Amino acid sequence: MEVYEAIKKRRTIRRFEQTPVPANALETLVDSARLAPFGANLQPLKYGIVTDEDKRKLLFPHIKYAGYLPDWDPSFEECPTAFIVIMNDTSIKPTDKTECDSGAAVMSMCLAAEDLGLGTCWLGAIDRAEIKKALNIDDKYDITYLLGVGYPAQTGKVYDMTDSVKYDFDENGNVRVPKRPMSEVLIKL
Repeated sequence: MEVYEAIKKRRTIRRFEQTPVPANALETLVDSARLAPFGANLQPLKYGIVTDEDKRKLLFPHIKYAGYLPDWDPSFEECPTAFIVIMNDTSIKPTDKTECDSGAAVMSMCLAAEDLGLGTCWLGAIDRAEIKKALNIDDKYDITYLLGVGYPAQTGKVYDMTDSVKYDFDENGNVRVPKRPMSEVLIKL
């Protein structure tokens, strides 16, 4: 798949099939994150892969999957079959200085997942303290994000935004995502 095509095709997926993702595919995603650009090349991020059902059930109540869909209450059976926990190693870099590092790493994983036929959900509305406790993560690591990974049970469609940035589901349960049109984002200098 060409990179630009993967960028255009990639959408945040919120409903997943319950087919397990192969370990080698998840390791490919982590390797994609490892190869992302990092400020000062410090590479402070570490990654944990969670596929065990019991551990995923521990995470489930500490994740908000769709802030713009307050009436949608996903079931565990719709959720990703894998999570990648993105963590900052505070012995390398302060967490408040890793937003760009985390963003580059997560986007690299999202594009690699698209290439592998996987869907992703970049999760930032999470209870980091509870997740850290549930997974028994060492104190020197701060969770920056989770990335839900699995086989999509829905598709996503982009359309030009007219009045709201809020995504929604169409009548078939697929994601509709408004994006500002090029005429609004491209400023001629």
